[in-house]
Amino acid sequence: YENHEIAHNAHAETSHGNPLNHLFGKKNSSMKLKKLLLSVLMLLSISGLQAQSLSPSTQIHWDKGTLVIETPERPTDQQHVLGLTAPKMETVRVAFVGLGMRGPWAVWRFCNIPGVEVVALCDYEEDRAEASQKYLRDASLIPADIYSGEKGYETLCQRPDIDLVYIATDWNHHFPVAKYAMKHGKHVAIEVPSAMNLEQCWSLIDLSEQTRLHCFILENCCYDYYEMNALAMAKDGVFGEIIRAEGAYIHELSAFWKSYWQDPNDNDTDNLHWRMKYNMENRGDVYATHGLGPVAQCMDIHRGDRFTTLVAMDTESFVGKQYVENLTGKEPKEFRNGDHTTTLMRTARGKVVEIQHNVMTPQPYNRLFKLTGTKGYATKYPTPEYALSGDVMKDTAPNMDDINAHSFLNDAQKEALEKKYYHPILTKFGEKGRAMGHGGMDYIMDARLVYCLQNGLPLDMDVYDLAEWCCLSELGALSMDNNCAAVTFPDFTRGHWDEMKGYKHAYASAEEEEATEAKAEAYTIAQKEVAAAANLWTLYDNVKNAADEKAQDKALKIYQRAKAKAHQQLAKKLKVKK
Repeated sequence: YENHEIAHNAHAETSHGNPLNHLFGKKNSSMKLKKLLLSVLMLLSISGLQAQSLSPSTQIHWDKGTLVIETPERPTDQQHVLGLTAPKMETVRVAFVGLGMRGPWAVWRFCNIPGVEVVALCDYEEDRAEASQKYLRDASLIPADIYSGEKGYETLCQRPDIDLVYIATDWNHHFPVAKYAMKHGKHVAIEVPSAMNLEQCWSLIDLSEQTRLHCFILENCCYDYYEMNALAMAKDGVFGEIIRAEGAYIHELSAFWKSYWQDPNDNDTDNLHWRMKYNMENRGDVYATHGLGPVAQCMDIHRGDRFTTLVAMDTESFVGKQYVENLTGKEPKEFRNGDHTTTLMRTARGKVVEIQHNVMTPQPYNRLFKLTGTKGYATKYPTPEYALSGDVMKDTAPNMDDINAHSFLNDAQKEALEKKYYHPILTKFGEKGRAMGHGGMDYIMDARLVYCLQNGLPLDMDVYDLAEWCCLSELGALSMDNNCAAVTFPDFTRGHWDEMKGYKHAYASAEEEEATEAKAEAYTIAQKEVAAAANLWTLYDNVKNAADEKAQDKALKIYQRAKAKAHQQLAKKLKVKK
């Protein structure tokens, strides 16, 4: 790796005059020296461990006490993907990779979205992929094909009949699955954090720009009810100019550590399971997107403003280190991540965002979500509140003409405000979302993703959002490993952050939306009809319950012929209806 090589070369040349003259020439030797010293410092600070949250390819230099992260030039054959659209998909053919904790619920939600076919299910462990078939069975849909094993996703991604790969694996596999899928012509939706370091961020950006494929970050908190209504208020100027925001992921996870998958290839000799192991090996805000995503939208990040600088600071690891010691009987040599991490960021327009991360200490769940504006204030936790000044609520409800920002709105005033700014996405998907679990935001996110794909619209989050929200891990680690130094953000849009003016959602016209929804409903009805007519689930079970290998092969051929015929019948039904 580059840092190791530079450090080695520096040591080898010290006895032969100025090493910079030999390595780099006399010109620009001062700048090269700063890069060299930083590389050595980084090498020493991580005790020889190349953590997943640090990229060996990141180019950095010092400038007046600030670590400057260099932005790589965009290749000449690439263009930005701001506002990227893809051709309309009457049917969204989706495959799921990763069916442990989050994945199965995503399968269930997609089975309840019209105009979707779940083509394939994949997990490292075959029985977990197989278990998610129950959601398709319950919905009377066509059975999905099953893939498993360490590289099962590669075979899946080579299929030509998949539009979208939905990735809900452990964090270490988010990027390799997404990269392989995009290289094989698939749009991707990636659970958070979608990229673990800057190198992965840049790779996904380049892939999206090269392929013109969507790379969507599955940040469900952007679709929670309070956040969506507050976004609508912010866009209408209710809070005035938003000058400061806060977000967090504060969620004590002691009940879950053993529930996370144990990757047989992750050298987990201490039986930590992947998430605790990741926290032990990596520093920085490793799970920033729940807190950062919603406030970034309210502050128009890369749509008129951008993050420029951060400073990060963490506590020591007390709880995390003790957990490992209690489990293994020995104190870990190093536990990289502090129990509580705080990151402060400043934008090009002079605004500030604070993000916190704590999954270790006992305290109530909290994502903070606070907006401080020149005319008002919003805060979600511990109770959702608003404080406003001025006449923004004049004539909307009784006693709204004389609001005092020194106190929160009363219940009647708050109800009137939220009624006025109830987000149109919630109007469309919110009621069904509440019936689909996890507060409703997951279903709203998935339904909205399918809506945009079916209508050929830009997605609500693009690959630059993904990079901006996921990069805090590496940038924060660099800051803390260097005495909490200021660290600059690269410009992930490479010069285009100020072209789009303000964050906004895209919508189809009422007529287009009605036509798209009719086709989606017709497809789902027809899919259920052909699945029933072909008796596919009985034939599927015959394969699973065959007495021996010979009987199974025979049952499999019968099932595959029936499934192929069902798809032919489905195409005929839809053609007739057109």
